[in-house]
Amino acid sequence: MASVKVDFEVGNDGVAVITMCNPPVNALALPIIRALKYKFDEAARRNDVKAIVLTGKGGRFSGGFDISVMQKVHQTGDITLVPDVSVELVVNSIEDSKKPIVAAVEGLALGGGLELAMGCHARVAAPKAQLGLPELTLGIIPGFGGTQRLPRLVGTTKAVEMMLTSKPISSEEGQKLGLIDAIVSSEELLKVSKLWALEIADKRKPWVRSLHRTDKLGSDAREVLATARQRVKKTAPHLPQQQACIDVIEHGILHGGYSGVLKEAEVFKKLVLSETAKGLIHVFFAQRTISKVPGVTDIGLKPRNVRKAAVIGGGLMGSGIATALILGNIRVILKEVNSEYLQKGLKTIEANVRSLVTRKKLTQQKAEGALSLLKGVLDYTEFKDVDMVIEAVIEKISLKQEIFSDLEKICPPHCILASNTSTIDLDIIGEKISSQDRVIGAHFFSPAHIMPLLEIVRTNKTSAQVILDLIAVGKVIQKSPVVVGNCTGFAVNRTFFPYAQGAHLLVHLGVDAFRIDRLITNFGLPMGPLQLQDLSGYGVSVAVGKEFAGAFPDRTFKSPLVDLLIKSGRNGKNNGKGYYIYEKGSKPKPDPSVLPIIEESRRICNLTPNGKAVSVSDQEIVEMVLFPIVNEACRVLEEGVVIRASDLDIASVLGMSFPSYRGGIVFWADLVGAKHIYNSLKKWTQLYGNFYKPSRYLEERATKGIPLSAPASSNPTTKARL
Repeated sequence: MASVKVDFEVGNDGVAVITMCNPPVNALALPIIRALKYKFDEAARRNDVKAIVLTGKGGRFSGGFDISVMQKVHQTGDITLVPDVSVELVVNSIEDSKKPIVAAVEGLALGGGLELAMGCHARVAAPKAQLGLPELTLGIIPGFGGTQRLPRLVGTTKAVEMMLTSKPISSEEGQKLGLIDAIVSSEELLKVSKLWALEIADKRKPWVRSLHRTDKLGSDAREVLATARQRVKKTAPHLPQQQACIDVIEHGILHGGYSGVLKEAEVFKKLVLSETAKGLIHVFFAQRTISKVPGVTDIGLKPRNVRKAAVIGGGLMGSGIATALILGNIRVILKEVNSEYLQKGLKTIEANVRSLVTRKKLTQQKAEGALSLLKGVLDYTEFKDVDMVIEAVIEKISLKQEIFSDLEKICPPHCILASNTSTIDLDIIGEKISSQDRVIGAHFFSPAHIMPLLEIVRTNKTSAQVILDLIAVGKVIQKSPVVVGNCTGFAVNRTFFPYAQGAHLLVHLGVDAFRIDRLITNFGLPMGPLQLQDLSGYGVSVAVGKEFAGAFPDRTFKSPLVDLLIKSGRNGKNNGKGYYIYEKGSKPKPDPSVLPIIEESRRICNLTPNGKAVSVSDQEIVEMVLFPIVNEACRVLEEGVVIRASDLDIASVLGMSFPSYRGGIVFWADLVGAKHIYNSLKKWTQLYGNFYKPSRYLEERATKGIPLSAPASSNPTTKARL
């Protein structure tokens, strides 16, 4: 393990080279920041130093400030843990240095890394280095002067775009914009940077303090900011860091760069303590934790290479999975039952790939390369040398069992036998074969080549090697793999099964259906539960509803509404008619002709015997939809379906699009407070029945004041960890 340090070396030419070393990305951890201050001050004192070059070890300049410091702030509430880098280091020691400093940038300069480079008097970069300020994705703003220096170096319009989108640019684009002074090869980088620094010292190159520049800001800077402010109001109403970033840039334009730096530091510290930053930083770390699986990733196993895979079934899910695999450079055999279905599946895969080219997410060359890895078949001949099979046929137990029996006979003994089932128990799917240690769930979310989550479902018998191999495949195809236990609906669908049911219950209490959807989208989900039913199709809704009613009859709210919608000839988006009207080229519009059907369903259900609608506030509607989900999440945690609460948070964000700035379902519930959730559910249980009945886990945590996310005190062997 390389030590975290800052190297300091003075050459015969009088140039001090200061090198940050904190692999893998030279993150600006507190010891690095302290050492940088010390080394710059030393260089300033020494008579044998004429000029300074700042660089990073191992081909990377710096990936930015160490975010774990902010995590510690959230755990302790102590904002003083965040050091004063902006003035003490970047202004006083770097920008105002009496000796010129050049940044030698290679690989990446992101966040605080780029801010250090912008504090230097010139920047020399290697080709294809990534430069950016992605802080807004963490609920904060740049805190080392980035909001002030970037507009002064690249102009207000480009700086605002780079910060609000958090997208990096290449060093080549940086040179065109004026952020980078020269691009040279990696081999020449240090040599050229030293010469550049000496030429500044000898007054042969300009000595530029970017905070003092105004020539690039533009006379229309305030109009640019006003336009950005209006856009952000519409597109990011829940993200305070976006407005704050624009405000701080404007402050610097009005009152000067140094005043802007002071304002930035003040706003930065406020934002670090905001719920948005807490949620987004939690998600950042939770995403990195999912790949740690006790008993799998920590026992010295190495993942085996999956070079060739087979997908059985070329429908919506199968074609999406095959697309994801070929895009990850894995050869795919697609099997169907007849040539008509096979051609349809192959065409869908081709259309998936071509649409990525159209949307500029993929080059034409890469698309051709991916499609060349695909082959369609009608029998099992080609399965003799596959490393993995993913079955993606209809949810019919006998058919899946038959397929798995065939696979065991034909596939090589190391081959992973995976099912994309979303609800059926994997033990049942694999019960007729002898190699049950190879059976695993690979549950993708639709559309499979786009949605980022892969639920890896293990049974009691799945081997650690097979789990590890599938985690590796997940990463190769750029999914976030979350390992979960085997139960009806697994982690995500199980946790969110009350989503639609909570909405239906409210509708039957007389609440306007479209008001429910509107409030849930205002909360931050991309669409409300009723529009989601329209999107997935009513057939899916009925089938899944039966599965959950069978598994959890004590807490299922059954409503006749979907059956009545089907009877009236509706099937949601599939035929353009559901709760909403779907017309090509326009947004879904509420369909008033659905109201009599809702009325009929209310009469059958008779939840309000006097026919009078229940009066509920907007907040209560949101809570009546989301608290039952939290309640089910508590059962998932208690049963050990996930390894840790943060895995369920990531799964809810990536699988159900729960807003990431709220930190995921369990994190958000902890912010709301277990006590309030428990008391609300208890009250609604008395009023409206067992659908709302609080789980034992929730009750225990609420009464003892323990966070829902805290690990169980006794540590039973969990389904996800077996």
